[in-house]
Amino acid sequence: MIKKFVHIIATVIVVTNFSFSQSIEDLINQVSSANLQTNVSILSGEQSATINGSNQTIASRFHSNNDLAADFIREQFEGLPNLTVEVQNFNTTGKNIIATQLGQTSPDDVYIVCAHYDSVNIYCADDNATGVAAVIEMARILSGQCTDNTIVYALWDEEEIGLRGANYYAQQAADDTNGNTRDNILAVVNMDMIGYDGDAPGTAGDNDFDIDVRNVANSLAIVSDLQQILTDYTFNLNPIIVNPGTDASDHARFWNEGYSAVLVGESWETNDRTPDYHTADDRVDDLDFQYMTEITKLVLTYMATKADLVDLDNSVTQSSTSLTANQASASYQWYNCDTNTIIPGATNQTFVPTVNGNYRVSISNGSCEEISACYNFTTLSAEEFTKEDIQIYPNPVNNILNISNNTNTKLHISVVDITGKEIKKLKSKKESIQINLKNNASGVYFIKLTSKAKSSTYRFVKD
Repeated sequence: MIKKFVHIIATVIVVTNFSFSQSIEDLINQVSSANLQTNVSILSGEQSATINGSNQTIASRFHSNNDLAADFIREQFEGLPNLTVEVQNFNTTGKNIIATQLGQTSPDDVYIVCAHYDSVNIYCADDNATGVAAVIEMARILSGQCTDNTIVYALWDEEEIGLRGANYYAQQAADDTNGNTRDNILAVVNMDMIGYDGDAPGTAGDNDFDIDVRNVANSLAIVSDLQQILTDYTFNLNPIIVNPGTDASDHARFWNEGYSAVLVGESWETNDRTPDYHTADDRVDDLDFQYMTEITKLVLTYMATKADLVDLDNSVTQSSTSLTANQASASYQWYNCDTNTIIPGATNQTFVPTVNGNYRVSISNGSCEEISACYNFTTLSAEEFTKEDIQIYPNPVNNILNISNNTNTKLHISVVDITGKEIKKLKSKKESIQINLKNNASGVYFIKLTSKAKSSTYRFVKD
């Protein structure tokens, strides 16, 4: 929510190791069925995960005992860029997990994608670990994009005992008393049970899914937009429009407040729903993750379209020697994807890696920041020197770095600092080569040795 929260937890994270793209098609292709399955397995307690710094299993999502699930969700959001993460405590036990991606030009225009994370039994993979996993996956992809409008990723608590979490949020958003301003929520897409399809997983089947709607505010327009997306893009889905739709899930609380909302989920209308509803037999093995992936892609496309992507190019051109951000006239910061760390001083549009690895760039035009995909850079050497060929010592070094050259060939030698700036360059065929670093500052350096046949880069520390 844009206003009226008690800010129990508020965290803004700017960088992370995720892939992002420019076009809607590219964003659709980022949706990972493997990610969805992993997060459903974790949320249903069928797979452990690192939560609060230790390996743990979510044994329950009962509303009275779901703190670990809430922590897992919160940590997933906190690991993403451009999100403000909040825990909204609405009673003594209930807590919504809310992540807000603020729009750049129209921050008061809000689109919400949501699901409930509480359950009535153990496991409950379809109800509703599937919806939660889909919202997390959409946040993973869209949070790396700048948007004109605001996206709220909301995971509700206590849906199973009266839609309480969504009810609290919707009432707070609609409150225009005592000088408050009603939140301008333009659409709510609620995802509740999106993982079961009676056809054999992976088969063509009918792939029916329901869109539940009522003629409240502009709810029918959401349906029209989803139908248009199904026409404009390729999805293996068949929509069943249910009007009047069910009021038995969180979207109904937004209808009550006069907001536009729909429910997206497996087809109860055609009785193609999980047979293990509200039982401990609602397990991961019963789900069709290809079907779930298609629904996630559809809703992601709707959110990306309505949020309106800002025209900032976060793509990168790769050559044999460098990586170059394609967006001109911006601010840049390069990162090592393998260590998820900043590369100090690497703030130019072009970055020249000194070691093979995976790299990305953060690009900012002042008000908007986007993050590129990670690019695998492996062109520094076709064949590396062996330990018998070359020895570099001592490491750490005080003044003189020694190179034992047992190759009987000329070496091209380049020493660069951690920013990629070349500080020494020479050629030598000597068996014993010395490089004087007395006047260089302490820190991490790289030395690249190249012959006609081989090339290697070594890391060393100057004390």
